[in-house]
Amino acid sequence: MAVEKPEKNVNFGQAVAKGLGIKLPYRDPLGATGEPVTRGESTFSVGTVDTYSYNEPEPTTTEWFQEHTPSFKDIGRYFLNLFPFLTWIRRYNLQWLFGDLVAGITVGAVVVPQGMAYAQLAKLEVQFGLYSSFMGVLVYWFFATSKDITIGPVAVMSTLTGDIVTQVTAKYPEVPPHVVASSLAVVCGGIVCFMGLIRLGFIVDFIPLPAISAFMTGSALNICSGQVPTMLGETADFSTRGSTYLIIINTLKYLPTSTIDAAMGVTAMVMLYAIRSGCMFAAKKMPHRARIFFFASTLRTVFVILFYTMISAAVNLHRQDNPAFSLLGHVPRGFQNAAVPKLESKVIAAFGGQLPAAVIVLLIEHIAISKSFGRVNNYTINPSQEFVGIGVTNLLGPFLGAYPATGSFSRTAIKSKAGVRTPLAGVITSVVVLLAIYALPALFFYIPKASLAGVIIHAVGDLITPPNTVYQFWRVAPLDCLIFFIGVLVTMFTSIEDGIYCTICVSVAVLLFRVAKARGHFLGKVTIHSVVGDHLLDGDGKYGSFGASKAPAEDDDEDRFHRSIFLPINHTDGSNPDVDVEQPYPGIFIYRFSEGFNYPNANHYTDNLVQTVFRHTRRTNAHAYSRNGDRPWNDPGPKAGQDGMNEQNLPLLQAIILDFSSVNNVDTTSIQNLIDVRNQLDLYTTPRTVQWHFAHINNRWTKRALAAAGFGYPTPTSNEGFHRWKPIFSVAEIEGSGSAAAHAEIMNNERERAEQLQAHHKTEDVEAGIKTASEQESTTQVTEASSSSAENSDINSEDHFKRDLTDSKAYRSRRKMALIQGMNRPFFHIDLTSALQSAVANSSDSIPHVD
Repeated sequence: MAVEKPEKNVNFGQAVAKGLGIKLPYRDPLGATGEPVTRGESTFSVGTVDTYSYNEPEPTTTEWFQEHTPSFKDIGRYFLNLFPFLTWIRRYNLQWLFGDLVAGITVGAVVVPQGMAYAQLAKLEVQFGLYSSFMGVLVYWFFATSKDITIGPVAVMSTLTGDIVTQVTAKYPEVPPHVVASSLAVVCGGIVCFMGLIRLGFIVDFIPLPAISAFMTGSALNICSGQVPTMLGETADFSTRGSTYLIIINTLKYLPTSTIDAAMGVTAMVMLYAIRSGCMFAAKKMPHRARIFFFASTLRTVFVILFYTMISAAVNLHRQDNPAFSLLGHVPRGFQNAAVPKLESKVIAAFGGQLPAAVIVLLIEHIAISKSFGRVNNYTINPSQEFVGIGVTNLLGPFLGAYPATGSFSRTAIKSKAGVRTPLAGVITSVVVLLAIYALPALFFYIPKASLAGVIIHAVGDLITPPNTVYQFWRVAPLDCLIFFIGVLVTMFTSIEDGIYCTICVSVAVLLFRVAKARGHFLGKVTIHSVVGDHLLDGDGKYGSFGASKAPAEDDDEDRFHRSIFLPINHTDGSNPDVDVEQPYPGIFIYRFSEGFNYPNANHYTDNLVQTVFRHTRRTNAHAYSRNGDRPWNDPGPKAGQDGMNEQNLPLLQAIILDFSSVNNVDTTSIQNLIDVRNQLDLYTTPRTVQWHFAHINNRWTKRALAAAGFGYPTPTSNEGFHRWKPIFSVAEIEGSGSAAAHAEIMNNERERAEQLQAHHKTEDVEAGIKTASEQESTTQVTEASSSSAENSDINSEDHFKRDLTDSKAYRSRRKMALIQGMNRPFFHIDLTSALQSAVANSSDSIPHVD
């Protein structure tokens, strides 16, 4: 019963398919119905030699589900990967702790003034920047796959949050700004966390580096221009939330309204740059003290803020109600806004249009920074897990009053250079921030706003892409450089959101254009020799043959060692144009795809293929159209007074060889396109058919798709069925050269050679194929048409084929051999060489004239 049950299932399935009109064997030219040799397959292909018998199985839908269905082990690994700290926390030691302490304290000293400054960009009170700084570094380490990244308030996200807060509060004045910011954090955090849980981290790979650089540069320019009026203390009332160019114009227009705040702001910014430049110069002059100067440079923000705070306190100690310049003001101690965040539908609806931009900003800066530092410090991040870390941080942060936070470039660079060892350094930073929240609010009152603006400009200035990097964009890909400038200009003349959308859309458009307009290459054959200096790499040479193939001994010495490669005929790959690339064989075309083969570029590829084929070949039946009226409108034929004799010099189309080395997947559109081209070329070559060969197919599903469309085996003619064809298969040894069988074969060949030398008193007959141990090859190309005599013999004689195969070197080999690819798809080849050999073996130098 167990044996017959599958047959019943198969019969039932066939009955259902027949009832629905489904053709299960779409094309079955190799005789799956049981006709062994009558359809053109050679005796070799049906098992003359048992060792070669191999039919490559097609992938099934069940296999696809098995490959994509997670096992219990995969599920367990998934939940374990949600908490990466479990893999390293048990090995934590004192040396790691020391590195984390230094880095954590250093970053904590920097994040406190930056957090308060960035809160002003978000149109919030400064304590909310401290809340965001605390929650970001405290929570992230549970989910971190990067030891360097620091999550907290950042300039670009703060600016975008400020725009959203301004927009919503203008529409709903009764809603406090921090409620809007908290709602934005919860919604964005939920979206990003969900994306991480379902492992969508790969989507950030669709945003290229020029787009990220343009976004960062345009945003930095927008932020800097918006902070200049505050740094100069301009009293004129104009918006600093608009387009960058308008802010710059208004800043220059109202420059005379500047106050004494400019002294506190401009000098603070100049001092920051001076300290950094001085420390960098001193580190180069005194390398043995470079680490000291690094920490001095890192803590420059803290030093400048403390210095100007002391000046401010000395000036305004007794005039708090009427300070000489703008002060930060009262900062409440502790978490005064800790509460369950309020999510109102009207508030969420009000900023719904900005959600995509907010999510993109949360992701791209964080992932770009973490990937960059991961490469520098020799570890790999998991983007999906980073999504989870960002999402959970922003989901929990609003419970303490935090607004959206993500990875910071400046603080991450500081943390990395400070020698951080593990993500646990974030806990140390959170302790520093917690002390500032409870112990320093009284001191924060005297911080000058102009000095904070100078700190923001100095910090954001590092986000501007330097000219040298832009020049490298131009050198690598001029189009990427154009995308960069488009993104920067759009950001400057519109808004940050528009700049984000524009750069992403332009980048996607360029990608689709490249895919859709990809051009394949027609390849030709070139015979090459390898040399080192003036030494030829040959078997007797100084450097050895390195696997070079050896030609018959009667050839010239210079031609005895060579190999064949395939290059574009038009030299579009930059190869030397003086090298003559030969057409592989009259009427045989080798075509290589360059950007995959899918629905966007299928027509572009095949149109180029067909046009070139028509231009370099002639129709098989020159008299197919007896009257001009029978000709199709797009094939008018020779001009009046010409008989078309020039076309008679062109070869007949024999075969198409497609190089699929760059093709990973195909789809229905691309396969149908190939079918249409095959039908078109079959009409062109009628009554014969064009043979299609494929090389370097690296995907089993691609083979299945091509086979379903009738490719992979000889194409039948409409009136004669199958011609006899000569299969060429690639075989390899199952056992290595060091096996007992290989040794026995070597010894036997040596004995046979000695007997022949004694009997005939001559050297080894090369065509007998008997080799010494040093000449054994590990891979053999087997063909029934390897000699000229076989080419001229009756190819329909199976006995002749058996005799040729039995006499062949591969058949006589005592080593165990195996086919690399299946006999059921003889026109799927392992490389271009075997594909060309098969195409030549199955082509005809002359085709009977058809009237």
